[in-house]
Amino acid sequence: MTARSTGWAVLTGTVLLSLGAVVAWAVATPPWSAAQLYSLVDLLDGIVYGTLAWLILSRQRTGSRMPAVIACAAALGSAVAACAGQWQLAVGGPPVLTALHRWAWVPGLYALVVVMPWLLPVRPPDRFGRCAVAAGVGYVVVTMAAAVTAPPPLGVLPLPDGLRGVRAALLPVLPYPLVGLGLLACAGLGWRWRRGPAAQRHGLGWATAGSGLLTLAFLATLLPPVVPAALPALLMLASQAFFPAAVAVVVLRQQLWGLRLAVRRTLVWYLMTAVVIAAYCATVALLDRLLPQRLPLPQLVVTGVLAAAFQPMREAVQRRVDRLVHGEAPGPLLHRVVHSVGSTTEISATIAAALRLAEVRITEGGPQPPPHPYGCPLTVPLTSGDRLVGQLHAWPLPGELLDGRARESLAVLAPVVAAVVDLAGTNRDLARSRQRLAEVRDEERRSLRRDLHDGLGPALSGIGLGLAATRNLLRRDPERAEDLLDRLTGELTARAAEVRDMAHGLLPPVLADGGLSPALHLLRDQYARTGLRIVLHGPATLTPLPEPVATAAYGVTAEAIRNVQRHAGVDRCTVSLDQRPDRLRVTVTDQGRGLPAGPTGHGVGLHAMRERAEAVGATLTVGPAGSRGTTVCLTVPLEQP
Repeated sequence: MTARSTGWAVLTGTVLLSLGAVVAWAVATPPWSAAQLYSLVDLLDGIVYGTLAWLILSRQRTGSRMPAVIACAAALGSAVAACAGQWQLAVGGPPVLTALHRWAWVPGLYALVVVMPWLLPVRPPDRFGRCAVAAGVGYVVVTMAAAVTAPPPLGVLPLPDGLRGVRAALLPVLPYPLVGLGLLACAGLGWRWRRGPAAQRHGLGWATAGSGLLTLAFLATLLPPVVPAALPALLMLASQAFFPAAVAVVVLRQQLWGLRLAVRRTLVWYLMTAVVIAAYCATVALLDRLLPQRLPLPQLVVTGVLAAAFQPMREAVQRRVDRLVHGEAPGPLLHRVVHSVGSTTEISATIAAALRLAEVRITEGGPQPPPHPYGCPLTVPLTSGDRLVGQLHAWPLPGELLDGRARESLAVLAPVVAAVVDLAGTNRDLARSRQRLAEVRDEERRSLRRDLHDGLGPALSGIGLGLAATRNLLRRDPERAEDLLDRLTGELTARAAEVRDMAHGLLPPVLADGGLSPALHLLRDQYARTGLRIVLHGPATLTPLPEPVATAAYGVTAEAIRNVQRHAGVDRCTVSLDQRPDRLRVTVTDQGRGLPAGPTGHGVGLHAMRERAEAVGATLTVGPAGSRGTTVCLTVPLEQP
């Protein structure tokens, strides 16, 4: 028999037994007493834990089946006890009905107290947990053995004479280990709720409350007779407001798909009914003691107060139930993500912990998710404006599904995460830009130092030596002195021209007025003296350009021409200018060696050109010029006047 079939069988059996108990009660109509209250507990336990067993068996894909076994035992045992007790009252019946009514519920209910808490959340227990589970199972076995070997009519198995004394000695002390083991199990559950991994805490708070109430119910049976006889039964009823639902959520987690609305409404109805009845009874009883006169005032006051407080109480209960069943709502989660904006790794961890997912990854660029042992994820595109900046990939825990609440939360978070990814990319680009600018600045400084140290410096030193020689020749050979002065004058004039060319190369003064065309003509004349011929194509005059645009275009062109001189191995290149109202295009073409093999764009010169282009929002392309040579094309968008 499959797990699903077993679940349906258990649910069907508990429903039939519960209906049998209700029919027997209708036939017997016994007076209300504490015993009937315990029968009501058995009936409710059968229905609740039968449903819980069906849920776990039909929807749990992986993990231990022990919680389902305990739920089945609690459901069938409680239903059998309720049915047997009511039919024994209705028709008398055989003694076995009395026996079943007395101990059929023991295995399941005791296991709920001392074993089930150690199995939540579903995971391999540690060494202490395994020892506690073994102790709990041993206690249940011993207690059940003591119950079925009781003297007739309560027992169904005979006990050898030698063991009757052992049983008689155990009976008085058997209730105490139950309370001790229950308190220990509740404490362990509470510790995992407060200190365990965040992804495993969901629902453990309610499970701790239910486990504590169950344990307190059995503790109340050991207290002096001054405690009302109905108190343990009432505590057991109260525990059903927390424990079964919490167990379902902890064991199944997101696998409650398809039942979200039913679970949500049922829990809210149950809790609100319990709260209203308890508050009404307690408050009316208190006011009756304070106001002994027989007036309807206490009932009227309490009814009015409860009516006024009903909606706020319902909203508070609704929020807690939603969080128990579905996890954290998108609103608070969005607030947490916004206030924990840092690296994408931190945001991924925050989302995964809040939504109880196996893992969340945020990737940039392409739509392909990264490989993962959990299989295919739910992928949410991250867009900033009209740009796809990344992907958010979410994997559920093994054996679980992503429900609609998780999908809704991820969709709400997507714009915020996209902004974070976009900002992170912008920060990285800015950091790289700063680094490249520093590299270009250092290279320009080294180039200027080489020009001064290797060119102008030795020339000035030579001129100084020539002047000293001229002073020595003035009296002995004036003619030679005059000839040397003429050569020194020419050398100074040439070096002064070099200094002017260097200054113009850094930033020609005409660029301050947007004069790109005059600056390029000066650049052409400068390189003409070095043997490189520059052919300019374009209009005779250009419309004045903004200074940043003119400076960027001139810098890119000057760097491209410098590369032609250094690397192309030709003595000629072409510079074309094309200005339109919406853009400026500058193209530098040569028929030289062409681009080197392999990837391009890693040199300092090319980095400098790209940085200048990006600074003004321009597009720069570097590629081959036909069969040989290189083309550098800069396209700068211009604002419309």
